[in-house]
Amino acid sequence: MNFLRGVMGGPSAGPQPSGADTIQKLCDRVASSTLLDDRRDAVRALKSLSKKYRLEVGIQAMEHLIHVLQTDRSDSEIIGYALDTLYNVISNDLEEEEQEENSAKQVDDLGSQFTEIFIKQPENVTLLLTLVEEFDFHVRWPGVKLLTSLLKQQGPQVQQIILVSPMGVSRLMDLLADSREVIRNDGVLLLQQLTKSNAAIQKIVAFENAFERLLDIITEEGNSDGGIVVEDCLLLLQNLLKNNNSNQNFFKEGSYIQRMKPWFEVGDDNCGWSAQKVTNLHLMLQLVRVLVSPTNPPGATSSCQKAMFHCGLLQQLCTILMATGVPADILTETINTVSEVIRGCQTNQDYFASVNAPSNPPRPAIVVLLMSMVNERQPFVLRCAVLYCFQCFLYKNQKGQGEIVSTLLPSTIDATGNSVSAGQLLCGGLFSTDSLSNWCAAVALAHALQENATLKEQLLRVQLATSIGNPPVSLLQQCTNILSQGSKVQTRVGLLMLLCTWLSNCSIAVTHFLHNPANVPFLTGQIAENLGEEEQLVQGLCALLLGISIYYNDNSLENYRKEKLKQLIEKRIGRENFIEKLGFISKHELYSRAAQKPQPSFSSPDHMMFDHEFTKLVKELEGVISKAIYKSSEEDKKEEEVKKTLEQHDNIVTHYKKVIREQDQELEELKQRVNTLTSQNEQLRATVTQQVSQIQQHKDQYNLLKVQLGKDSQHHNSHGDTFQMNGIQTEVSKLKEELEEWKKKHELLQGQLKEKDSVIEKLNSSQLEMGTTEQSSQTSKFTGLEHNNELQKELEMLRSQIQLQSAEISKLQMENQKLQVINTTADPMLGDSGATAATSSELEGRLEQEIKELKNEVKALSEEKESLKQHLDSSSSTVAILQDEKSKLQREVAESKKEQDDLLVLLADQDQKISALKIKLKDLGVPVEDEDDTESGDQGDEDEDGDEEDQD
Repeated sequence: MNFLRGVMGGPSAGPQPSGADTIQKLCDRVASSTLLDDRRDAVRALKSLSKKYRLEVGIQAMEHLIHVLQTDRSDSEIIGYALDTLYNVISNDLEEEEQEENSAKQVDDLGSQFTEIFIKQPENVTLLLTLVEEFDFHVRWPGVKLLTSLLKQQGPQVQQIILVSPMGVSRLMDLLADSREVIRNDGVLLLQQLTKSNAAIQKIVAFENAFERLLDIITEEGNSDGGIVVEDCLLLLQNLLKNNNSNQNFFKEGSYIQRMKPWFEVGDDNCGWSAQKVTNLHLMLQLVRVLVSPTNPPGATSSCQKAMFHCGLLQQLCTILMATGVPADILTETINTVSEVIRGCQTNQDYFASVNAPSNPPRPAIVVLLMSMVNERQPFVLRCAVLYCFQCFLYKNQKGQGEIVSTLLPSTIDATGNSVSAGQLLCGGLFSTDSLSNWCAAVALAHALQENATLKEQLLRVQLATSIGNPPVSLLQQCTNILSQGSKVQTRVGLLMLLCTWLSNCSIAVTHFLHNPANVPFLTGQIAENLGEEEQLVQGLCALLLGISIYYNDNSLENYRKEKLKQLIEKRIGRENFIEKLGFISKHELYSRAAQKPQPSFSSPDHMMFDHEFTKLVKELEGVISKAIYKSSEEDKKEEEVKKTLEQHDNIVTHYKKVIREQDQELEELKQRVNTLTSQNEQLRATVTQQVSQIQQHKDQYNLLKVQLGKDSQHHNSHGDTFQMNGIQTEVSKLKEELEEWKKKHELLQGQLKEKDSVIEKLNSSQLEMGTTEQSSQTSKFTGLEHNNELQKELEMLRSQIQLQSAEISKLQMENQKLQVINTTADPMLGDSGATAATSSELEGRLEQEIKELKNEVKALSEEKESLKQHLDSSSSTVAILQDEKSKLQREVAESKKEQDDLLVLLADQDQKISALKIKLKDLGVPVEDEDDTESGDQGDEDEDGDEEDQD
């Protein structure tokens, strides 16, 4: 303890040791002490000295502190002291008085050097990742801070170590789920440093559910009303999404764009815009722009734009755009954000065109924005943002271009009444005294004509009233008049860009321009003069305009044909000088800046010279104009022929496009027709299915009856001595088989009906399948004939069986006669026997009658089958035929059931009579065979004959 008193400034008799000596003694104690308490006290003392003696502690104690982290893992307190000490040594976040004593350069060098020493052994970083996993606050929090400091000092090297470490990124992602806000917030800062400029780590963090967790934190903190934690989360989201197409797609596919909408529900209050809220909302708008940036792949940007429209995010942004009390920087960034959300997306552009400002009367948002653009009292950045918004609204939007130009045409100016239109604002800005308004209006009007030859021709009709009493002049002529008056450079550059865009790829506009005899001399005079650097840009644009007048000249004006203009250039300017002046444009510094991105971003209004789309036009025309200047008349003729050939080719392509469009319409009609026929077919199928189910019910009833008949037949077969009844049973079974055959034929007809159904469906879709239908019909007829032949064969078999039955009945009659001879006294019995014979004859007649009826039924079935075949060709009567068939089947089944009931009654009567006859025979002493004797067959018959002879 005396040693610690000396270190901490306690009373001491001897001289006070220096800081380096004290640190050395503490380091020795950390290295040599065997007691954990002593080592802990020494590390605590090093921590207290680490801020003041940063260099000494870093040099002497770092190795010992790392050893403590490795060996004393069980004691969280000493681990926390060691981590805090390392953080103080490596971090550059010093207090104010320390910053005054040390220069910034020296501080940066110290932090970077100590970080390099620490990460020289990658195991140290891995050890640190392991410590960060500890839940103990005194270990986890200083570990997070130390790792963040390492990333700040040597970001790429530490990122690489973490990337190759097993589960390194996943361990750090757990920090976002920590319930202690201070650790969670510092975890966000750590991930910010970890994800900087490293796409691989960004992807891992994104797929570790970072989007879900960060959006939850932002929602919990109050969205845009939240504190600095929301700002940190937004910065981390930007790191993950910016220039990372994979994460952007994952963000969109995960439906996270929809969760951004509540961020912009700011309301219409004038007192709720704190500095933190402005910062948060600014970052939120930038995050939306990251997803729809023009530098992203077109497909990814388009899908994000559609998602923002469908979830209502675009509508929410337009609400902020038209709200009152919004700070100027937020309004500017909102305009830029809306611009990129609608750029090139027709649906979003149409919606933006329908947005109205909350004024009385309501005005379109485009008109309100253009008012700000041409108003010189508005901030410069706001005017640039409005211009960008207007450009994005017209980008690949021919419908919007037509609406803007239509407000300038004579036929629509009177219809607008006293309301200010977009065209009037553009013309007012084009000819105002403010050069910035001139430039913005000229560029905006040029975008209304971009890649639209039809509107370029229509704009030639615009007439302007310059002053009272003077005749109106065309818009084209007024632009050239202002050019010749020698206005400011910015104004002339804007007008020249408008004229170059207007005349390019439009021969009629070139003819109108050359029709004014003052235009060509003015351009040649401007190009030929030797002016200063400021005028070189104007000379280059004049050379470009004159080159366009040559390249797109259709030679309709005799005095300004291509060849004459080339000769004029050679005499007045010189070809080489002309090409040199033309090259001034692309060599200009402001040209290079404008070519980088679509958004106009200028440090000052004086630098506002070039438009991004115009740089594309220059790049496209510079080479072809240079070649056109050196071409001869013969080459021009060949080029014109090539152009005509291309025009013919374009006409052919247009014709085929028209044909394809008509075919598409026909295809759509056919598809609709097929859908209708399909629905009708489904209805017919449902009807057929219902009929089939009813028929199946009748079949089940018939099968049940057949089972009952089988049981009855088994009962009758128990009397083995009645051979006549066996014949009757055989006939009944044959009749049943015949009915089964008839059912099978009915099922075959059902199958044919289904085949006809499919043929009908094919006939509805195409008439080419008629042959197939006829083939199917012929096949069905042939099958029907085969079935008729089978029926005839079965009838022949029935006839032969009837003859056998008749012989058996005759034999029974002879036996009865013999009994009458033997028993002359048994008159009643003989009467009964005669009655039995009569009954047998009657039964035979009934059977013959039933067979005839069955033949008639078979004949009726054949006729019914023929009638079905005749009616199947008509698709409209299919359902009616099925209904008639069902009713006929029901009647026939009922008749068959009735006939079978009659047969059963007859069989029962016959059985009773035979039983009575056998009893009487036994009473008379005549031996009668029992059931067991039936196996003897014909032998039994011979014995009976012998006995009868003996009795005689």
